[in-house]
Amino acid sequence: MRRPKPPEPGREFHVASPEEIRSGRVTDVYFLRGQQILEDEGENPEVVAEIRASSFPDDWPWAVFAGLEEAVNLLDGRDVRVAALPEGSVFYPEEPVLTIAGRYLEFGILETALLGVLCQASGIATRAARCRLAAEGRPVYSFGARRMHPAIAPMIERAAYVGGCEGVAAVASAELIGITPVGTMAHALILILGEERAWKGFDRVVDRRVPRVALIDTFSDEKFGALRAAQALGDRLAAVRLDTPGSRRGDFLAILREVRWELDEHGFAGVKLFVSGGLDEDRLRELNRYADAYGVGTWISSGPVVDFSLDIVEVSGAPRSKRGKLSGRKHLWACDNCGARGIAPATTKLGKCPTCEARVRSLQEAVVARGKVTGGRVPAPEIRRFCIEEVNASRDPFLE
Repeated sequence: MRRPKPPEPGREFHVASPEEIRSGRVTDVYFLRGQQILEDEGENPEVVAEIRASSFPDDWPWAVFAGLEEAVNLLDGRDVRVAALPEGSVFYPEEPVLTIAGRYLEFGILETALLGVLCQASGIATRAARCRLAAEGRPVYSFGARRMHPAIAPMIERAAYVGGCEGVAAVASAELIGITPVGTMAHALILILGEERAWKGFDRVVDRRVPRVALIDTFSDEKFGALRAAQALGDRLAAVRLDTPGSRRGDFLAILREVRWELDEHGFAGVKLFVSGGLDEDRLRELNRYADAYGVGTWISSGPVVDFSLDIVEVSGAPRSKRGKLSGRKHLWACDNCGARGIAPATTKLGKCPTCEARVRSLQEAVVARGKVTGGRVPAPEIRRFCIEEVNASRDPFLE
């Protein structure tokens, strides 16, 4: 049998390079064919295009806008004008989250990449925001890097953090965000050393600033594992982590209740319960009675994409759009007095709120002006704080 050829240099991993993305190589081929035809016809009109989603996955009442920094980086140096919602904003169906104005050939071949960075990041950030709400004040950490391609792990965990996760596990992700990575201990360590030796080794070797969280489900019943860990580490033990396999969970809430009871009864009331493994937003709401913190992986990192589309709404100064879309450039406005929001033709001036008659404000901000970046690059911790404010002021997504 013929041996497979070795990968081309730079193709050891099946991902596009930044240069390929910025040059439009990661695009649907019909955009390249369209570009050839427009160039042959001598047409390159000024257009206005909007990015919006007509609906959300799983009947979400709102979503979180994420991925703006990558979109801005993609358009940096292009002779276009771009306005967008601030990253971390809550938005609703049919609202334009980003508007591009410029000659079509200046940005047309980037449509595939633009939608890709916004669709996936916004879905992950929204799942993270919903998990934070479901946890009702308990910290939620992103543990999902291992479920996705490693090349995009930093993007995934940044979006999870922006949406409300308290921290992330992967080292490169934390470096991108500007925070310290979080984590407990792996089952591999316990399988090699045994439970008590692994717990004590962690306590002896790892930086004292890292909380001591003992994994207790590798070999034995969680109740007895929790007690042994507490006795081994004493008051240095911050929490025990239950990552119990689904085949062994049974009534997991009852297991948590039993662990909590035994720790309290034996004088370890200060030891918290950290829960991970196969969790989703509904499970978090069920376990809140006893859990103190969560590690959520696949549910966040595999968040469904927000199905954005990019649509031309104006050509050479005239309103024009395909069927089913509203033509013309638009204002996206909000009233700080009563909370009303909506869209209006950009040909009209923003004025009074139709509900309470207070002055309204535009929600989009300029982020690129004639190829120069003017906004959209905000430190992730600031975006996270803004996102949490936005989410807290929005409708509870778990109310029927």
